Amino acid sequence: MWLSWRVATEWALYGENGFYLRERPSRHFRTSVGASAVFAEAVLRELLAVDDALGRPPEVDLVDLGAGEGTLAARVAALAPADLRARLRPTAVDLAPRPPGLPAEIVWSPVPPDRIRGLAIANEWLDNVPVDVAEQTPDGPRLVLVDPSTGEERLGDRPAAADLAWLDRWWPMRAAGERAEIGAPRDDAWARVVARLAQGRAIAVDYAHASGGRPPYGTLAGYRDGAAVPPVPDGSCDITAHVALDACAAAGERAGAATAALTTQREALRALGLTGTRPPADLARTDPHGYLRALVRASEEAELLDPGGLGGFGWLVQERR
Repeated sequence: MWLSWRVATEWALYGENGFYLRERPSRHFRTSVGASAVFAEAVLRELLAVDDALGRPPEVDLVDLGAGEGTLAARVAALAPADLRARLRPTAVDLAPRPPGLPAEIVWSPVPPDRIRGLAIANEWLDNVPVDVAEQTPDGPRLVLVDPSTGEERLGDRPAAADLAWLDRWWPMRAAGERAEIGAPRDDAWARVVARLAQGRAIAVDYAHASGGRPPYGTLAGYRDGAAVPPVPDGSCDITAHVALDACAAAGERAGAATAALTTQREALRALGLTGTRPPADLARTDPHGYLRALVRASEEAELLDPGGLGGFGWLVQERR
């Protein structure tokens, strides 16, 4: 059976007994959310800024898209000051069943709220929106088909006209053998989030690349049990590909948002006060326990800021006022 990568990935991740319907992400890969509570603290600072900009309304939304185990929403809600927590409406959005032990105040839903007034954040969500893969041939782009049971590939028909237009605009392939992931489904998914944003901010954080620097052979990959594996769409592993966040930004603008930033996690978190700076050595003599706490904190911040790791993620920030 030969399927397009988009269809095969949709089934493998979200079909009956799909990978994300039966597995918890923390078992398979390390994310900013799972690394430490420091990421949630940074998201809380964003939420506080949005709350202030909205004039501290009676209700303010926090929407965690692709929530996984609901860790981010739960941590932000727990860290929020009393005044904000009393007004906060936290929603964790995921297709998987509600995790046991999630605080009752966290709404668990397969779809975002119809109207969001506050902060919506998608941390490593868009990279799991399935996309088709195209390969350049002497006769132009062709879809790549895959056998879901083996991962074996062959070329299929030309992409649809709309997908060819997307490739021409966002990921033109120059030489035979080059590959691209057609990111239009991610653009549409992000635009639907922005369309629900009545007021506030939407943030997408993900593996990303930009026009002019797209990888010539694509980024399709598989992960299982903390290790990279061949991307076989049989439901046994995560299937992911990096995100053209600049294309998502354009889609968000068409949906009515203004782009406040398109940057890296390193720069975004530094702007929120993270530095990764080690405490002064003298503190080890005067306050050894305080020194150890500060050292742990510095290590946690440094991991989130590492440009070769989590700090290299793309950050897209869009606003509606």
